[in-house]
Parts: sequence; structure tokens; C-alpha cells
Amino acid sequence: MTVPHARSAQRALVDSALALLAACLAIAMFLPPLAAATAASAWREAAAVGVVVLALPLHWLSLAAAARRLGLLPAGWLGLSVALCPVGGVAALILLAGLLHRPPAQPSAAR
Repeated sequence: MTVPHARSAQRALVDSALALLAACLAIAMFLPPLAAATAASAWREAAAVGVVVLALPLHWLSLAAAARRLGLLPAGWLGLSVALCPVGGVAALILLAGLLHRPPAQPSAAR
């Protein structure tokens, strides 16, 4: 890895991916075949809502931290993830993971 802070950026991307996975699993609790069982139990419904409420902001914060550690502006990556949730979050994770292995920027020669 040649990007400065690549190790901490990689950890932030893993944290972001795990948080997104937890949020998607909790959201799936409200989709049909699980929706009836979730709605039948107030505890299960509260737990699923709690996971979504905690996991999505954690995903977004970790994604922004990874972008910042890669030397990128986090606002665009965060906007992509929030506006197109959850597919935008997956796309941002894939694109940022690809940038972990980019070569360092070469200063251009003055002409």
C-alpha cells in the first residue's frame, strides 16, 4: 500500500462495510418473509430499528474517515453513500478500496 495512512484507511473501510452489512440485515427484518415475525414482537422490532439507527450513521462516518485518510474530500463520498443508500454505500466502499493501492502522486514538472 503506497497511500499515506493506508492501513488506517483500510480499517475504516472494513468498519464501514461491517456497519453497512449490519444495517442491511436489520432492514431485511422488515421485508417479507420476516416482516410478520418482526412486527409480531415489539422487542425484535425495536432491536432492528435500533441497529439501523446506529449502524447507518456509523457506516457513513467510517466511510468519510476512510476518504479523509486517503487524502480525498469526504463530502462527495458521503453524499454518494447517503443519497443512494445502500447501493451508493457499496459503490463508495468498492471505489475507495480500489484507491488504497494507487501509486503516490508525482509532482508534474514545470514547463
